[in-house]
Amino acid sequence: MTTFTEGMHAGEFILSEANGTRSREAIIVTQAGVALAAGTVLGRVNDGATASSTAKVGNTGNGVMGTVTPTNAQPGRHVLRITAAAANAGSFSVEDPDGQLIGNGTVAVAFAQGGLAFTLADGATDFAVNDVIYIDVVQGVGKYKAYAAAATDGSGTPAAILYGNLPLQTGDFAAVGIVRDCEVDGNRLTGYGANAAAKAVTKLALDAAGIIVRV
Repeated sequence: MTTFTEGMHAGEFILSEANGTRSREAIIVTQAGVALAAGTVLGRVNDGATASSTAKVGNTGNGVMGTVTPTNAQPGRHVLRITAAAANAGSFSVEDPDGQLIGNGTVAVAFAQGGLAFTLADGATDFAVNDVIYIDVVQGVGKYKAYAAAATDGSGTPAAILYGNLPLQTGDFAAVGIVRDCEVDGNRLTGYGANAAAKAVTKLALDAAGIIVRV
């Protein structure tokens, strides 16, 4: 007798989602000769995202912001604020466009948190508390790939879940992704993690995107 194994159905991993289509988006998924099952954890590729910085008028310090490299950073205006002054140094915080803290850093020391990487140089005049640098992120096309923890192109950060199956193919293909306001069954996800530590990292990143994983 032949045994058949039923694959994952579209959306079978969903426990609850927002009204209408708020939880879902039409997305582009990049594949490299593999099939992807519904429920595959996806990372957003840094495909053309750009960032620029502007010093707030009236700042005391005149240090210059180096090149800002965005990797899966939230689009919009981030705010870097000096929190402690020091000679040839100083401390700062960085908030995302929603006003949420994404990290703390030090003047003249490389910063890499919340999808932003840069170094704020010290100037001839030291920064003062509450000096501000604005960092504006403009998102690119925003393609998705199967999440791979070691990836450096943006797909190393879980950001969405594939709604339906995609056959074996190579290239960019239209799909539907769960990107926000959803509760999912972690036992039905592909790429969720091979062990408890890996699953914890994936869960934390999906939580940040508004996707709650239940197990």
